[in-house]
Amino acid sequence: MLKILVVDDEHVARRVVEKTLTRLGHTIVLAESGEAAWKKIQEEHLRFVITDWNMPIMDGVQLIKKIRATTLPSYVYTILVTSNSKDEDIVEGLYAGADDYLTKPFNPAELEARVAVGERLLALEDNLTLANNQLEKLAMVDSLTGLLNRRAIYKFARGELERARRVSEPISVIFLDIDKFKEVNDQYGHLRGDEALKLVAQVIKERSRAYDGIGRWAGDEFLVVLPGTTAEDAKNAAQRIIEGIKLVELALPKGGVFSLAASAGVATQVKVTGAVALLDDIIQTADEALYRAKEKGGNHVESSSL
Repeated sequence: MLKILVVDDEHVARRVVEKTLTRLGHTIVLAESGEAAWKKIQEEHLRFVITDWNMPIMDGVQLIKKIRATTLPSYVYTILVTSNSKDEDIVEGLYAGADDYLTKPFNPAELEARVAVGERLLALEDNLTLANNQLEKLAMVDSLTGLLNRRAIYKFARGELERARRVSEPISVIFLDIDKFKEVNDQYGHLRGDEALKLVAQVIKERSRAYDGIGRWAGDEFLVVLPGTTAEDAKNAAQRIIEGIKLVELALPKGGVFSLAASAGVATQVKVTGAVALLDDIIQTADEALYRAKEKGGNHVESSSL
């Protein structure tokens, strides 16, 4: 059912529309002028407007033009009610942005039918919006781990880097890689490798803050973005993740388990300025720190500050 705004400066006209649509189960909001209607549209989530044309100060056509000229949370379906039955008047109303029109005096059954058309169109818009949101989410999420994908985590990091510059806060990133991951794939197959990636992703999520950004960078590489985090705190965060991964045991197809381990490189931008705050430099610094951790035998954390 809809929440419909009925706009008319005549009390009787408002009541006729209200009575007809209330009987169908719709919730009716009343306004006696275009100005009052515009205020309600801004204050409430109203997506359906039935407005009379001839009203003082702001008439129905002016109200519809105002609706169409403003960015609102969602599309507002409008029906213009008019006693002007000339074709040129109706065309003017439609060109102003009205979705449909009713000519006074109208049959209540016609009002019901035209509202039903609008209801179907709004339902279609809702379905399209839902589908688009799902597609957008799929475009940002790594399908295997459920983490942000490379493009999405990079976008998140850029936003947090800009925020760090504005508020003069440090920012850190953790570049993490599973130790000897190739052995898992080679010896136990890619299905076991995929399971290992999901287990590691779960540990990272459990041992990170709710507002940290976590993404799968590539293969068995993960990137964690830690807003407002000093070098020491970031290294401690990476160590907690590494210790958590060390506790994970991957069940093998023929029995037994494989103990997982990972290494991490941490990079901290102590003070973000326009001259040095290049995200690629920070990620590269973390990658170089990761390489040093690998050289020390894995299951290790190395860090650097910029």
